[in-house]
Amino acid sequence: MSTSTRRRRAVSDQDKSQRRDEIMAAAKEVFARKGFHATTIADIAKQASLAYGSVYWYFDSKDELFHALMAVEEGALRAHVAAALAALSASAENGMGETRFRAAVQATFEFFEADKATVKLLFREVYALGDRFEEHLGGIYERFIDDIETFIVASQERGEVVAAPPRMVAYTMAALVGQLARRRLSTHDDVTATQVADFVVSLVLDGLRPRVLPAGLMSPA
Repeated sequence: MSTSTRRRRAVSDQDKSQRRDEIMAAAKEVFARKGFHATTIADIAKQASLAYGSVYWYFDSKDELFHALMAVEEGALRAHVAAALAALSASAENGMGETRFRAAVQATFEFFEADKATVKLLFREVYALGDRFEEHLGGIYERFIDDIETFIVASQERGEVVAAPPRMVAYTMAALVGQLARRRLSTHDDVTATQVADFVVSLVLDGLRPRVLPAGLMSPA
């Protein structure tokens, strides 16, 4: 696309905010398609139908743009999950931990199903980015772990989950969700996001439920 067809410079605060969002949307598409290292600012500008230098009015570097994009994607995922939990009935709110967990896992898979680019950025690209992004992407992952750990601790207090280190359990569950989301970039295995969520929740919770031991046996201290 030639420079003459590119749009005028944003002037008002509203226009600037919209232009910034457009740049991030363009960056997301290009990063997901080409990968972080192969993507240039020129690629992003072309995708956004902007002059090359226009991107630098909003972001100092490709690194800064990627960080901003990751923050937006994390916020969108968390908002989607929060909305799913808020939509639960009052009965689910009052003590039905499994129902809430199932809804959260389903909402997570639905978000990834609707936005494959985010999966590529969060679960594929991270392995190729190196130390520069470890802290930022690690923070996103740790906050996801925090949310799962909160559920595990509450479930343990209700006697619904075995007394295992909650952080370790949370990491195990997050790894399962992440690997399945990444696999579904290339195949759906003929199942819906709801079916995947049901499988994950059933598999995990059935394995974590306290066992009733045979008579004469005692649980380890």
